[in-house]
This record gives sequence, structure tokens and C-alpha cells, in this order.
Amino acid sequence: MDTDTQHMTDPVTEREILKARALELAREPADKTAADTLEVVEFELSGERYAFELAQVCEVCALRELTPVPCTPDFLTGIVNLRGEILAVIDLRKFFGLPSAGITQLNQIIIIEDSRTRLGILVDSVERSLTILPGSLQPALPTHTDVRADYLRGITGDRLAVLDAAKILSHPRIIVEDRDDT
Repeated sequence: MDTDTQHMTDPVTEREILKARALELAREPADKTAADTLEVVEFELSGERYAFELAQVCEVCALRELTPVPCTPDFLTGIVNLRGEILAVIDLRKFFGLPSAGITQLNQIIIIEDSRTRLGILVDSVERSLTILPGSLQPALPTHTDVRADYLRGITGDRLAVLDAAKILSHPRIIVEDRDDT
């Protein structure tokens, strides 16, 4: 018998082998974990796209009854009463030095928190939540000001700037320490 014909299989068996190979190649890797992806909430500020990691976002709510607080930094827009909890609301546009178009009832608040601080972030609009690959994040663009670059985790290929909420929450301009120096 010829060696070439010994290794040949019937068409039905060959088709089954090829189908099994195709299914194996199309299957997601079994060792893929949540750490391989990053869930983010995308929002808009002054025509630019930003995002926070979903794990640091508590909720998104409509802007209602914002009360200005006198003698505070200009980026501290005011406070809101959210179901009995008084939250400070900052305007990242002013914090980052972006142009501000004012505040309307269309603005929204993204509530972010860490173990010490809970804060409202005023945004123009919340667009969507999405999944990105952390490995796809690139360093800050040279067009971002130093302030914005300090808070960036990275930028995706489609120019979505992913912010580090923990760095914003721990910034010395945000944290007010109540000390008794007497």
C-alpha cells in the first residue's frame, strides 16, 4: 500500500476533524479572567471623551438642586443632597482647565468613591459603559495639560481618556482635613 494513501481519511472524518479544530480556535481561552478586561463608564467633558473604572463608580444621577458653597475653590461647584447624604460636587472641566459651557439641567453627576472619600463629579453627559483591554491603554498625549496627565491611567486607540478616580479623590486640592490647631 502507498504511504500517501495510508494517511488519508474519509471525507466525513476529515470534515469532523476540521470542524473540531475550528471550534477549538474560535473558543475563548479558559484562563481569561476579569483582570484581563477593564469595565469603564464613558462620559463627556467639553467635547472630550473620558472614562472612570466602573469599580470606582457608585452611581450616576441627574443634576438636581445644586447648592453653591461660598469661599471654596472654583472647581467645587457646590453640594447636593442625595437621599439624605450631602455630597460635594466638583467640576472636572474647571479642575482640568477645560472650557466650561456652564451648568444646565442636562448635566449629570457621577458618584465616585474610595475607602475614605465619596464625591460627585459634574459631567456634561454620561455616554455608556464599555469593556476595554488594559493593555490597549497608551500613555498620555502631549496635548493634555499636566493636570489631566497626572490623573490618566491611559488613552485608548479611539482617544478615550481613562481617568484614575483614586488619584482625583486623594488630590490635596480635593481633601479637606478637619484639624484643631489650638
